[in-house]
Amino acid sequence: MRVIREQGISAVSTRTISAAGGVNQALIFYHFGSVDGLVAAACLDSTAQRVALMRPELDAVSTFTELVEVAGRLHRQEREVGNVTVLAQVLAGSHGNPALAEATGAALGLWNDQVRTTLTRLLRDSPLSDVLDAGALTDLVSATFIGLELTEPTRADSATLEQALAGVSRLAATLDGLGPVARRALRSALRASR
Repeated sequence: MRVIREQGISAVSTRTISAAGGVNQALIFYHFGSVDGLVAAACLDSTAQRVALMRPELDAVSTFTELVEVAGRLHRQEREVGNVTVLAQVLAGSHGNPALAEATGAALGLWNDQVRTTLTRLLRDSPLSDVLDAGALTDLVSATFIGLELTEPTRADSATLEQALAGVSRLAATLDGLGPVARRALRSALRASR
């Protein structure tokens, strides 16, 4: 992952990986079959570790507001350790490399599974439960989160994911703060709009 983070996906080769890891090039082929196999294993392993680190926080989330707060912390942590850069590189490389695309999709799936579990739990008692499917919402949240992360450095208006999350946080706080009567009214209005 260090080669991808520091040199980019186009620099990934047996030579650069073995030099960075201080290992013989033959070991890459012996253990992983190919550079693609090594990159796939590294993507899945590093993502599984990150998801495992965040799982307790996501499992403890009991409101949409808390979920937005966790998302902000996650973004800051992933950016600090360089994983946003890695994500940008593997997504770019996936367009011309089916093996990398499959590994990247599987790695993103690990995040999506955890987020879907959290959203399913939050939607269960939410007035939005009748109109939002947790799977579709997970896909939307994931694509939006990744898109904002990847485009953040290109924004001329200096808009950041943090600013977007601040707006979502206000909406989440409003939703979380609804009393029982307001929740029933919102649920009824949403059902009627279908």
